[in-house]
Amino acid sequence: MNKKVCHIIGAGEFEKFSYLENDFIIAVDGGYEHIKKIGIKPNLLIGDFDSIKNIPHDIKKICLPTKKDFTDTYAAIQEGIKYGCEIFHIHGGTGARFAHTIANMQLLADMSQKKFATYLHGRNFTATAITNDKILFDESQKGYISIFSHTDKSFGVNIIGLKYELKNAVLTNKFPLGVSNEFLQKQSLISVERGTLILIY
Repeated sequence: MNKKVCHIIGAGEFEKFSYLENDFIIAVDGGYEHIKKIGIKPNLLIGDFDSIKNIPHDIKKICLPTKKDFTDTYAAIQEGIKYGCEIFHIHGGTGARFAHTIANMQLLADMSQKKFATYLHGRNFTATAITNDKILFDESQKGYISIFSHTDKSFGVNIIGLKYELKNAVLTNKFPLGVSNEFLQKQSLISVERGTLILIY
């Protein structure tokens, strides 16, 4: 059975993305202007609507207060979970305001700890997180990858099939040992026995 996919579009740096007909698409406030330009109609529009010039009337909307203890993107993810989505792609969630990029990195860690697969797509990178888990890359993957511990310590870290390998290592969130590794155009694996890793590739 295929897992439901949710695409969340923010107001940051944005590039076109591919999606399937049954994917659930949420525009977060000014992110609506991005997808309107490329002809995508979202299933849901969420935010405090301070960044939208003309609010559409034919799209379901959730209006959030301007004063709140969570980001609009966090609220969008909660709506995607209610819809039954298990895989999340965040577009337009980097670049515009660096603090929001960091907030979205924290979202990746939180979602991985709750067993959801979540990807943050920037202009030249994708970021994701794994918790007590592994991730596989096939031969088509190219370029650099950096692996950081989000938790104080991540135990039993294995990096196999990349230029620099590790076996049963401990990574900490105070020293960037995993920065700037490289894909070798062969199958590779990154795993962690206990802890949360942020991967940027």
